[in-house]
Amino acid sequence: MTAVRTSFEVSLLGTLRVTRGGRELALGSARRQAVFAALALEPGRAVLREELIAAVWGDEPPASAMGNLYTYVSALRRVLEPDRDRWTSGDVLTSRGGSYRLHLSPEDVDVSRFERMREQSRAARAAGDAVGELAALDAALAEWGDGEPLAGIPGPHAENQRVRLGELHLTSVERRAELMLGFGRAAEVTGDLLVLAGRHPMRESLYAVTMLALAAQDRVDEAIALYTALRERLVEESGTEPDAAVRQIHAQLVGDAIRPATITSTLPRRHAGFRGRTATVTRLRQAVAGLAEGHGGSIWISGEAGIGKSALLAEGLRDAAVLGVQVGWGVGEESDRGKPLNLLPEYLSHGPANDLLDAVRATGATPPTMAVIDIIQAFVITQCAEGPVLLVMDDMQWADDMSLLVWHALHQLTGRLPLLLVSASRPLPFGYEMRLLRRALPRNGTTLIDLGPLDDPTATALVRAWTRRPDIEPPTVRSLVAAAAGNPFYLLHLVRTERQGLTADTPATELVEAVSRHLRPLSDDTRQLLRAIAFLGNNHLVTDLSAVTGRPVPALVTAVEEALAAGVLVEDGRRLRFRHPVVRQVLHGAIPTALRVTMHRQLAQRIAESDGAPSRVAGQLLAGPVPIDAWVERWLTTHAEQLTSTAPASAIAVLRHAVSSPALSEPARALLTTHLAQGLFRAGLFFETEASGEFSVIR
Repeated sequence: MTAVRTSFEVSLLGTLRVTRGGRELALGSARRQAVFAALALEPGRAVLREELIAAVWGDEPPASAMGNLYTYVSALRRVLEPDRDRWTSGDVLTSRGGSYRLHLSPEDVDVSRFERMREQSRAARAAGDAVGELAALDAALAEWGDGEPLAGIPGPHAENQRVRLGELHLTSVERRAELMLGFGRAAEVTGDLLVLAGRHPMRESLYAVTMLALAAQDRVDEAIALYTALRERLVEESGTEPDAAVRQIHAQLVGDAIRPATITSTLPRRHAGFRGRTATVTRLRQAVAGLAEGHGGSIWISGEAGIGKSALLAEGLRDAAVLGVQVGWGVGEESDRGKPLNLLPEYLSHGPANDLLDAVRATGATPPTMAVIDIIQAFVITQCAEGPVLLVMDDMQWADDMSLLVWHALHQLTGRLPLLLVSASRPLPFGYEMRLLRRALPRNGTTLIDLGPLDDPTATALVRAWTRRPDIEPPTVRSLVAAAAGNPFYLLHLVRTERQGLTADTPATELVEAVSRHLRPLSDDTRQLLRAIAFLGNNHLVTDLSAVTGRPVPALVTAVEEALAAGVLVEDGRRLRFRHPVVRQVLHGAIPTALRVTMHRQLAQRIAESDGAPSRVAGQLLAGPVPIDAWVERWLTTHAEQLTSTAPASAIAVLRHAVSSPALSEPARALLTTHLAQGLFRAGLFFETEASGEFSVIR
């Protein structure tokens, strides 16, 4: 029989609830509900009477079970179709050939919708669409209430479904949390994870993602305490330790080396929502495919801090393990810079090289370089005989000289062995060995890739994915994209700042720390220069920088070149500006208001004393805005006429500011008011009313 009812809504993910046309139906006794639930879990399918009896009573039903089933079905029909003729079977709950069928669409049942959305999330995950996967999981989990599924429904079938659906629910929550961590949204899931961890004190996978969420918010002590509680329960109740993945997370937390992306796998997790970089991703995947076929090679990716090098590596090299490639992945840390062999992939610390590397790391003593190279090369040759090898050095700018020498030596093997070497680094800091490597490797066949900014459409798509707000205004999206200027790391932090109701001019702490961390490797002189440029704003001449810093122009050249090489500044003709406006906004916001006003006042006087253009002086007076004092009054009364003729807009603004100041003397106020009126008149903003002879200002 064809299903004809479309107005039913069945909720099984919690207390059983059925509505028809928006009106809730009372199904009756618990066993009557159990029969309905067994049918609703398979809407549209014919369910044998024997299956229903087993669902409600189990393998040993009472003799009255069949008769009771008839009674329950008859009562359910009356509830579901109260207007049905008693002599007809109706068309919602029908019987045929010893079976019953509930004629509902799967979309009428929350369990069916939940499972459909879970399947969509799995398909999105297989396609590498993290945004789509998260959206599908959100929709799936939205079907759930606070209670357990089929709450209070008796019978073995309902109990089995509670276990099955509960497991699917927890798995979905854990996977969604992993995605949220990848999007940098740990704070949004931590509370719910802690509640669930309390309800499921022996579920190790749930504890693992909760520990990572806490660590991502610098709540390391809480994460460690969570692990301790889990371990104590496992040891007491089952005599077992937590599994290896959870133990490794704990070890990295205790060792203050929190790397959520690389804790559970040799290959880092892919970054949720990765977009763009199509050509470069394809290049990396082709290199991995070629490696699996026995072809070695070398790739070096260079790009500024936060431009997405690590995300690109995780995306482009993700198929390595699937293709049977042995993978070693090293990630540099600024705190480890200078430590011997600090950045060689952990993969190389196995086998014959283990004793050597352990001794180096334990004592800090450096053995002869050639001895280290020979041992590691021999180990890699042996491993390549067993299968293709991929070695990765990420954040190579923090590598010590010996790591770089070993890395250089390994390149000699890529032409004759199935060995692929992939490295990623920032333009700065670069030591002597790094500069040599940069010059030498291209001659050995290394492919150099300079990773530039994301294009605006990709950045816009990321903003919409990360905010997950359909109502976000297009101007807000455009301003975030413009402030980040193609840097996904800054873009992510700008989205977080916007989510907190802040702006780049009043940034969140995380954004300030991110900018500070990226600028820390630069010299003190360069950081001072950047603060001066942030104070001035974009597109100022180097002579202005000299006035602000008090240093002659030749002395600024080295700092300017370093900032340009690091990708923090770009040249715009004879002027300098920040590549990413957000950096300027953060640096500018870090200067206290009182200090900014004082600096603008001093700079205005310096520009004036060096015969700078009046418009530049006025710009500094307005930027504070600078209070009117004796020097400002003298300068304005002397230059007001020149300013109104050469820069009327600046003149009007600064004169309005001056005449409204109570500190201005009355003679100066009368003179400057006249100049203001002249400027307004020339600009067409001041006119005489014929009837009254009075003047009015168009505001």
